[in-house]
Amino acid sequence: MHRRKQAVISLTAAILSGALVYGVYMLQLRQIELQETAEVVAPRQFIATGTKLEESQLMKISLPRSVVTDEMVTTMSEAVGMEASMPLGGQEPLLRWKVDKYRLLPRAGQSTFQIPREYIKSISNGIRAGDEVLVYLSDEETASRRLFSEAISVAGVKTAANLEIDNPKSSNLLAMANDNKDGMYASRRDANGTIDAINLNLTDDQWLALDAACKSGTAKLVIAFQASSIREEERR
Repeated sequence: MHRRKQAVISLTAAILSGALVYGVYMLQLRQIELQETAEVVAPRQFIATGTKLEESQLMKISLPRSVVTDEMVTTMSEAVGMEASMPLGGQEPLLRWKVDKYRLLPRAGQSTFQIPREYIKSISNGIRAGDEVLVYLSDEETASRRLFSEAISVAGVKTAANLEIDNPKSSNLLAMANDNKDGMYASRRDANGTIDAINLNLTDDQWLALDAACKSGTAKLVIAFQASSIREEERR
């Protein structure tokens, strides 16, 4: 009986010892994983919306491998040449959904629609390709309202001669790419014509809602320029 008791105690001690060793091993393994780092791409400093990314604006930062996600850009070659779709914070991991190669093209699920002139009541003359605009509905029969809660991307604005609205001596898109606020302002102020046609990137549901609201002729669109990227940079 005594020998059996001793055997049970020895077996229990061995199991507990093995469990302790295994627990320490797993803890050490976890600490090693946390200490492992990976390099991701980040802007050196704040970058405004519309800026075309250059290698001199970017840097590599090290993060614990456990917090690195698939959305983070890990190579310089992937980031260089992309355009910021929104303001980018300095030394913050660059996320793929915050940049785009061709900002003026419609995104997945969108198409580019030229808005019929008879649907439009007014367009802000400050609007240029690449801007975000707010679309309002001015209705004779009901209260005016915001048609879309979100801002809409502008694919292009044309004069009556089918020329893209811009300042030939100071291109708005070039000023945006160079993060030149003064150039952007001058381009909008000294443009080469009045907006006659505007192209918006819309989803099917957005276009159908816009068409349904305006085709009777009692409601028209008011399209307003939203200078969010410029204002954001000024606040910083």
